[in-house]
Amino acid sequence: MLEPREGIPPVTADADALAEVIATFAAGHGPVAVDAERASGYRYGQRAYLVQLRRAGAGTALIDPVGCPDLSGLGAAIADAEWVLHAATQDLPCLRDIGMIPARIFDTELAGRLAGFARVGLGAMVENILGYALEKGHSAVDWSTRPLPDPWLHYAALDVELLVDLRDALEEELARQGKLEWAHQEFAAIAAAPPAPPRKDPWRRTSGMHKVRRRRQMAVVRELWTARDRIAQRRDVSPGKVLGDAAIVEAALALPANVRALAALSGFGHRMNRRQLEQWQAAVDRARELPEADLPQPGQPVAGPPPPRAWADKDPAAAARLSAARAAVTQLAEGLNLPQENLIAPDTVRRLCWEPPAEPTTDAVASVLAGHGARPWQIDQVTPVLAAALLATPA
Repeated sequence: MLEPREGIPPVTADADALAEVIATFAAGHGPVAVDAERASGYRYGQRAYLVQLRRAGAGTALIDPVGCPDLSGLGAAIADAEWVLHAATQDLPCLRDIGMIPARIFDTELAGRLAGFARVGLGAMVENILGYALEKGHSAVDWSTRPLPDPWLHYAALDVELLVDLRDALEEELARQGKLEWAHQEFAAIAAAPPAPPRKDPWRRTSGMHKVRRRRQMAVVRELWTARDRIAQRRDVSPGKVLGDAAIVEAALALPANVRALAALSGFGHRMNRRQLEQWQAAVDRARELPEADLPQPGQPVAGPPPPRAWADKDPAAAARLSAARAAVTQLAEGLNLPQENLIAPDTVRRLCWEPPAEPTTDAVASVLAGHGARPWQIDQVTPVLAAALLATPA
């Protein structure tokens, strides 16, 4: 498919145009295809820079959330409709930030996983199921660019052009496989999920952190990461464009004593002026001067079981339970033609095997699974095989 059926609509970027879109979509019928474009890798955070919608009777709309930062009125106008998204968990946070919160969704990527498709990207699924090839050349561009070039808008409009058609075909396939109710439960869980809490100690996720062993070095990573994040937020650019992770780790390992030593490190000397070098050295110095009691501890307190690789030493019986449970889940997933992680979350299996019920009856196992957030269809499918695996490997 080379062109949207009604052409590329004008970008909605002011209150009057948005009011027209709201009225048009409220008068439409059926599911609403929804997509959002972010500027990951270019801007700070994950805000939406373009929202695309399509609905029968309303056509396609392209909305600029910079010009129209509050889309709660649009969200309310289509609140009763099913929203069709591809990889919903990627777009829902940025949609929520601008006031668009669905009550019901259909996630075409997740539907494809449940139906057993090997390739679940939007382009691959549209081609495989509907027989159309979509242009996918602009997915990684800087969507904060203004004005948005016509080829990008063309791509964005095509992203929602066939989404409802794809939804209908997937619903039919899921019903044929007896998995439609499974999908409904998954979609309901996504729609009802609260926003993710802020990550604790996000600096620990710095790429290359595994090389940093000493607490003083960890403090350098923390100080540099925090300074970088503050600058990136102020300038509204991706943190990686301010200072790369590799440079942060390099400075942590070297613990440079002055600006000259810092400038000699990879990632600092090239095209970095004196003032920039001084701000990074100041962060290093803050870490160097911290009292021992204020240095970060190695590793984070882990809630739940330890990494599985340590089980054989810590608790051989638990390791045996996990091995048997994983084998059972793998076999069941293959028989149902869906990914293991969609059949049951791997973390849920680990927690069950690390702290199994005293009597691993099916009722007891089902209760543990429910307590960890497993959906009813997952509990129905995996409880018998997990209970059998626990019984076969007693403590």
